[in-house]
Amino acid sequence: MTKSKELLADSVGTTHLLLANEAIARGTLEAGVRLVALYPGTPSSEIGNNLFSMSPHIPDFYFEFSTNEKVAMEVAGAAAVAGVRSMMVCKGPGLNVAADPFMSLAYVGVRGGMVIVVADDPSMWSSQNENDSRYYSLMANMPMVEPADPAEAKSMLLEAYEISEKLELPVVLRTTTRVNHSRAPVEFGPIRDRPKQVEFQKEPFRFVPVPAVARTRHPWLLEQIEKAKTISQSTDLNFTEGEGELGIITSGVAYNYVVESLSIMNLDAEVLRLGMTHPVPEDMIAEFLARHPKTIIVEELEPFLETHARRIAQLRKITVDILGKEQGYFSRTYEYSPRIVMKGISDAINRNTPTEWETIEEKVRDLPDIPPRPPLLCAGCPHRASYYAIRTATRGKAIYPSDIGCYTLSIAPPLETADILFDMGSSITTACGLARVTGQDVVASIGDSTFFASGLPGVANAVYNQHPVSLVVLDNRTTAMTGHQPHPGTGLTGMQQQVEPLDIAEVCRGLGVQYVKTIRPFDSVADMVKEVREMVEWVRENQAPAVLVSREPCALLTAAERRRTGDYPPQYYVDPEICNACKRCLNRLSCPAMYQDPDTSKAVIDETLCNLCGTCVEVCPQGAIKQKEE
Repeated sequence: MTKSKELLADSVGTTHLLLANEAIARGTLEAGVRLVALYPGTPSSEIGNNLFSMSPHIPDFYFEFSTNEKVAMEVAGAAAVAGVRSMMVCKGPGLNVAADPFMSLAYVGVRGGMVIVVADDPSMWSSQNENDSRYYSLMANMPMVEPADPAEAKSMLLEAYEISEKLELPVVLRTTTRVNHSRAPVEFGPIRDRPKQVEFQKEPFRFVPVPAVARTRHPWLLEQIEKAKTISQSTDLNFTEGEGELGIITSGVAYNYVVESLSIMNLDAEVLRLGMTHPVPEDMIAEFLARHPKTIIVEELEPFLETHARRIAQLRKITVDILGKEQGYFSRTYEYSPRIVMKGISDAINRNTPTEWETIEEKVRDLPDIPPRPPLLCAGCPHRASYYAIRTATRGKAIYPSDIGCYTLSIAPPLETADILFDMGSSITTACGLARVTGQDVVASIGDSTFFASGLPGVANAVYNQHPVSLVVLDNRTTAMTGHQPHPGTGLTGMQQQVEPLDIAEVCRGLGVQYVKTIRPFDSVADMVKEVREMVEWVRENQAPAVLVSREPCALLTAAERRRTGDYPPQYYVDPEICNACKRCLNRLSCPAMYQDPDTSKAVIDETLCNLCGTCVEVCPQGAIKQKEE
């Protein structure tokens, strides 16, 4: 709550060291945002986490963790149509989920300001693809701004609301992981009041885009984006700095790398920094290209600005050498760094002189490599027990569709229970397709938050079409991967109100699943092996879907509760007199709290890592793992 108190402070002019995500959360107060709806996803998670902590203390404010991004877009969009300022937040792939209402919102527009914060993830640090959300703005004809640091994340959010209300269009604020998770001094401004309620003014021939209405709204949208071009041409978000024969056009976090690179390389260049990247300021770009016969475009991921620059140069008959991704000077994959940008600039201008940075890099290369550490399920994670049981019951011979969450880490040996994954909720639907064309046993897995986010349509599809699939819902009582946010199965709302949670087993029964059972994997791994085996056999015999809910709290929740109560079970240990070094615990369970004694080759439990789940006790065929006496 300490950070939330800081963000809530009505202290105009004070400066605070904030993450960009924290700065955006503060910006919602200063912008007078009435409603925020989002589905959590890294790298945007801290925005929601902070608003969740702050929500009970903000008057006339509503916040929710929506069931998915499409729902969040519609909730926030409706509030903006009603006439208040709203905000929707998601990560890059989340915008794919919300694309349907996103496109319609551009047609119908909004009455109150609406900002859609999209956090892209170059290098895919926590994502299944490198979405470049700039193309969504281009496709939808929706304005977009891109901050380069935390201070701009807040100031551009405020500017985006002004642009939104001028144009009656939502505005996209696009960040990237390196911006979201960087810290910088951010100056606080005044907190704006929010209306308690507004009266909805009916206007169906604007806000109900049946074909006849949509045909009239599309020309309106094109008129609005023309007005946005005028704003882009005059806004202070787009500016030039420096001077030199060489020109560089850049945006977002790449701007920081350009500035640092030019300083280290001692290179003179004029930089056109674009903060509003859709629509681009065409006259400004044309004038810049005309001044610089050689212009380098520096941007992460796709050649978005580069394509615009080439288009403008061709239309205006400007003779200029545009250098960027098309010639291979910069990559279309992964996030950049000052080193990458310096190399790209050096290659583009045929500069071979070693830089100070290259000298530093040579020194770094003399250091020994850090041993690799692949991501692992936490010690005591209930998913490890569940997947051990699934693989044991099916002898590794089933097909295992997986989903988005911590449990996707079961892709690695020895669990190896992730065979196919498209997106959130796809475990159930891909299981349907696989079962129909292979004739093999298919055991899908999905997390509790993901189940509510996008699993329900797949369950309904499996029931209605009688797909012979087995589904294990891994219910760890939270949205674990992105920071333990609540979901409809937890009984806690975004306003921190306790409500009756939705029971996953009952939901499945309500959707028509005939075979539904719930089990606690830590009670007995052997029982869960038996339950999985029986479920698979039932599916074979009945050629219909079945569901097993594996319910056990996330290990981090359990650890936090133990710290709160001081109630710790006795510690587990391996009795070296009984252990025969068979390594079943190490090779089949692979808990990170266990390791091999280099002298005896026998298993050892690291008490500082062990989360006291007891799964290893059942895995050991010798009975060598025991609990200490109280």
